[in-house]
Amino acid sequence: MTLLTLSASIPGLKPTCIDKNTCHATSGQAAVCFVALYLIALGTGGIKPCVSSFGADQFDDTDELEKNHKSSFFNWFYFVINIGALIAASVLVYIQMHVGWQWGFGIPAVAMAIAVVFFFLGTRLYRNQKPGGSPLTRICQVVTASFRKYNVKVPADKSLLYETLDAESAIKGSRKIEHTNDLAFFDKAAVETQPDAIKAPINPWKLCTVTQVEELKAIIRLLPIWATGIIFATVYGQMSTLFVLQGLTMDAHLGKSSFEIPAASLSIFDTLSVIFWVPIYDQVIVPFARKFTGHKNGLTQLQRMGTGLFISIFSMLSAGILELVRLRYVKRHNYYELEQIPMSIFWQVPQYFIIGCAEVFMFIGQLEFFYEQAPDAMRSLCSALQLTTVALGSYLSTLLVTIVTKVSTRNGKLGWIPDNLNYGHLHYFYWLLAVLSVLNLGVFLVVAKWYTYKKPIGTLR
Repeated sequence: MTLLTLSASIPGLKPTCIDKNTCHATSGQAAVCFVALYLIALGTGGIKPCVSSFGADQFDDTDELEKNHKSSFFNWFYFVINIGALIAASVLVYIQMHVGWQWGFGIPAVAMAIAVVFFFLGTRLYRNQKPGGSPLTRICQVVTASFRKYNVKVPADKSLLYETLDAESAIKGSRKIEHTNDLAFFDKAAVETQPDAIKAPINPWKLCTVTQVEELKAIIRLLPIWATGIIFATVYGQMSTLFVLQGLTMDAHLGKSSFEIPAASLSIFDTLSVIFWVPIYDQVIVPFARKFTGHKNGLTQLQRMGTGLFISIFSMLSAGILELVRLRYVKRHNYYELEQIPMSIFWQVPQYFIIGCAEVFMFIGQLEFFYEQAPDAMRSLCSALQLTTVALGSYLSTLLVTIVTKVSTRNGKLGWIPDNLNYGHLHYFYWLLAVLSVLNLGVFLVVAKWYTYKKPIGTLR
């Protein structure tokens, strides 16, 4: 952020502007700007997978009261993130547009510096988990050992599988995990053969503990649940793509004033929706659901995620219905060549608000689920895995648009998503996403039904 602030402040790094909308940057100035952006991306990649896991680690699982509060932590963690997003999308955008980019970048740079100082001030108070080494290395060891023992038979008595005799796992910062019967092929990695018993110390590429095998099994079990999040992320990604295109064709004026709200700024209603629904969920829905389910969190994490997937379908239906009404309005008044038809952009608010509601169920549910079901020494890895659904959802959205455009423009047709949406059928694409969401929900329900939960032994110190 500091480098980005300098690129918008120092004359030698700042592009030369002819007027408000026309600026020319040298290759060096552009390079500085891109380096700053990539550093922000690198920092974000380091913070995001770790911050939620680190925050949840501060709750003591041996203390029942703290353990019960851990679920609420994820709710309020996401709430605070959206408070920050609201400030960034309103206050900072206003400062950038009306005061200057140097202030727009400088203020978050100073805020980040203050955050870093406060983070280090609390160092002595944190409950730090011991690093367990590379989780990818341990996964590769189990796979390698399993294939090396391809012809070895797994004993019927699973207590004969190799595990350390100590109370704690051989993996630092991780509890032992109870053996499970599925994915039995990988149990071969824990079968102790005669050569394994002779050689000391144990070679982890030839013999792995039950806990190490169960780590791999836990990751494999998470993958189907993870995959169902990609379609949801595709729906979520429409806020920054097709929702904006749809909004650009509508009247952006605020009431009868001359002020116009940018179509991309309507995503602020998604943020407001999250800020509205998090307290409702934590303080109203959870206690209410607890009376019927008996579960301490009201809904299990999988039930919460399934609810989010279900709600997201209605966002696409809302967007599709609005587009259908908009096109009928265009046809009735022959507004085909009009860039903005006299129909308020605020009719888009429901579709943004519904996505925000779905977020509270799906994204926060994912955060908690991937934390709780991840092996102790793989929590940051699993949090990173969960975050990749957003990226893959964006790629899938791009792929779907490419395929739909290619197929729908055959024989000289304008297609579903032409340059002038007044001649298009954008609602067909929303219907497609709604259908995919329904199918995705069906797959999720099947996968969730057969999911085997992790069974840790003991408590984490």
